[in-house]
Amino acid sequence: MSKLFFSSLVFLCLNMMAKESFAPGKYIDKDFDSFGIDFIDNNCTNCHDDDKPDGNLNLLDLEAVNETNVALWKSIWAQVALGEMPPKKKNKLTEIERLEFSEWVVQEVSKTLKDKGGFHVQRDPKKGNFVNHDLLFSPKAGMLKLEPAASPKRIWRITPQEHITRLSILINSEPNFDPQKPGQRTFGDSVPLNHGGELKLYFGADRINSWQGGTVAYATAVKSIPVVLSSMRKHGFSNYAGRLSVNSAESVQILSKAHDILKYMAYGPGSLIKFPEQITDDPTTYQKERLDGDFRGLPMALTYNTKVLRPLTAVHDLLKDPNKKVSEAEIHNAIIYLFEMLTFRPPSQLEVDKYYTLIKSTIDQLGQKDGLLAGLSSLFLDRDALFRTELAKSSVPDKYNRVMLQDWELGLALNHALSYLKPDPSLRKAIMNGKMRSREGVKREITRMLEDDSFRKPRLLQFFREYFDYDLAGFICKDEKALRDAGYMGKNPSKTMFYTLTSTDRLVELILEEDKDVLKQLLTTDKIVAHSTENGFYAEYLSKKEKEAYEIARKKAGKSEKEKAKFNTTISKLDKQITETNEKIANATDKTKKSEAAKKVKKLSQQKKKVEKQYNNPPVPNSLVPEMKGENIYARVGRRSFANGFNDSRRILTQAPKAQRFGILTQPAWLVSHSDAMDNHAIHRGIWIRERLLGGGIPDVPITVDAQLPDEPHNTLRERMRVTREEYCWSCHEKMDPLGLVFEGYNHMGLFRNYEKEKPVNTNGGIIDSGDPALDGPVSGPFELINKLANSERVEQVFVRHAFRFWMGRNETLHDGPILRDAHKAYKENGGSMKALLISLMTSDAFLYRRGEGQEIVMQ
Repeated sequence: MSKLFFSSLVFLCLNMMAKESFAPGKYIDKDFDSFGIDFIDNNCTNCHDDDKPDGNLNLLDLEAVNETNVALWKSIWAQVALGEMPPKKKNKLTEIERLEFSEWVVQEVSKTLKDKGGFHVQRDPKKGNFVNHDLLFSPKAGMLKLEPAASPKRIWRITPQEHITRLSILINSEPNFDPQKPGQRTFGDSVPLNHGGELKLYFGADRINSWQGGTVAYATAVKSIPVVLSSMRKHGFSNYAGRLSVNSAESVQILSKAHDILKYMAYGPGSLIKFPEQITDDPTTYQKERLDGDFRGLPMALTYNTKVLRPLTAVHDLLKDPNKKVSEAEIHNAIIYLFEMLTFRPPSQLEVDKYYTLIKSTIDQLGQKDGLLAGLSSLFLDRDALFRTELAKSSVPDKYNRVMLQDWELGLALNHALSYLKPDPSLRKAIMNGKMRSREGVKREITRMLEDDSFRKPRLLQFFREYFDYDLAGFICKDEKALRDAGYMGKNPSKTMFYTLTSTDRLVELILEEDKDVLKQLLTTDKIVAHSTENGFYAEYLSKKEKEAYEIARKKAGKSEKEKAKFNTTISKLDKQITETNEKIANATDKTKKSEAAKKVKKLSQQKKKVEKQYNNPPVPNSLVPEMKGENIYARVGRRSFANGFNDSRRILTQAPKAQRFGILTQPAWLVSHSDAMDNHAIHRGIWIRERLLGGGIPDVPITVDAQLPDEPHNTLRERMRVTREEYCWSCHEKMDPLGLVFEGYNHMGLFRNYEKEKPVNTNGGIIDSGDPALDGPVSGPFELINKLANSERVEQVFVRHAFRFWMGRNETLHDGPILRDAHKAYKENGGSMKALLISLMTSDAFLYRRGEGQEIVMQ
């Protein structure tokens, strides 16, 4: 072979390799006429032309991206990025060609929308799966020109959960960690939802010892503030950089609430009450003297014990005596304390001087007491009290124009990954001593924190809530008739669903404590954690035939000794009350009292008839409710907010009913979260599995589609979903409907059933186009589907992708591929350890580095 021929061959090979390699994220210097039109002509117009265009979409006359056709171009991008178009049978594209065109469309659409808010859809958490999975986990050598990863510089809004917890710590004391009761609420746990599903901070709830009226009166009487930094409750990750900010209305609200918090820090319940006598250890004295009228629902109906439970701080020392002239040192101490409690870092001298000058000014204008309150309130609006900065201004860019987070920025980023409290003494010391400037320093601290069982890590639990979406059940407004028809036998289902949320949280924590095959265990566990009131959710729904058989068997068996004893006891109590009341009537001289007693006798007699009727001819229940038996454990709950029972931390750890439950996806919390007011939502369940476990994506529903199922009360959900099998719909629905319909063995309240609308339940389904041929194929029910998914390496990898998104606050890019592969390797080699996965992610370049000057700064 001649040297000339060899040189020519090498040149040709290198030239071909250059064409087959691509640098993701770099500007593509091509225009529509030289690039876009050729791509459309070669790959799209065979089906989308003048002659019966597929989907009634004709692309022959498609123009370059402009404001008129930008929506169409967005749709083209989604179809091409997901590999939906061109159709697989006609697809001649290489992975690089598809990738290049997708990024070119994003580039052109972004330019077109630059002055109209920009194009950010690709950054949405639900669009993370648009990044090709195979290119992330098994790229071909030389295909991609990758650079070391980094995240954007950003000012990142703290989460609503973290913000309300920061405020709660200012006025509430929490119990220390008890290793004998690891599930119980303790210092560092996030403020939980109250029994109405609201995230609120309550003033003095731990000191209330009496109130007038029922639970609703209590709820309206206790002073509380809702979370200010709020966002719409929906499926998916919420804590993404670039999505949320603080508007002017929220700022005004924060300032108002700050004033109330400061007053409580200084004066305790004295800042809430009308009468000094409301602070007493003997509530009856106050009630006899003051509560002559109906004070239900009013703050004056409450009494507080005299024991001081709130933290007494420098703010208390500053404000406790309004008649004493405060010193400069006392103001400085209060500023330093409050600043660190709100921002999690100590203030600089410049910041102390700035707030001292402001406070002096407000004192001069408003007087000492009001001036101190107004001036200190401004600290609640400090940028770092509401945002976490990741600007890395103190670092020098490397050759890739990246800068590394250091000191407080890096320490707070690591702290925020796990905690809602300020850095613990060990992490604070590491930051102050300059040991948070390296990968090794981060690894040391994250390993220490993860190994410390007493170190509260609410962000870890929040990830699993948002990943599985099991925390939405209490917010699904259920129709009462639909509840009865579904066989739910319990009381107050909304309240009980929040119990179920807490119970599922505890189950997740138990699996995390073992830290072995975490994802697989969550998907396949045969354990359940439940409160005694939750057994109604684990009932078995009865069809008409099953109810008839149950009635026959019940009559044949007769009354049990337990039933007889309960009936006799109840009747004896009622007879005794009736006799006693009749005696009062006979002896009474006052006509009013006689009349009231007679009404009571009538009511008791009616109650007795009702009990006798139910005993002699009891109604056939719509479901059979099991009795919960198992190991007694504890779950973390909030302070009393609405009713006495809501802060009951007792739970039972037990086996799931055989052949009925199998992991998180068959628990009521998940099933109800993926339902609507009156029915299952098989499509949502299927989308969840497609996106969260298989790593697939679903294009947005076209605005021309009326996404409604027919109203056919006598047909099953599967029968009503026949409309999704129409040709125009099925190309997307075939990827999600067969995944969701396998869960039709459970109704919309999570009850197990064998029949729907008196027809045997069909739980057949299947997986297609998963990306793993071993997964694809029919499945005969939820257990088979879950087993397949739980044993899949691809599902593990998709789980790692979602962990990356949650803790990095952004979608992965192809540059993050090596980080994802390392994280999955760490998870797998350590036996499915969540700790190993987190250590890998927290020591990655995506966590440590930010893009240098001139790069995008993302606000959250």
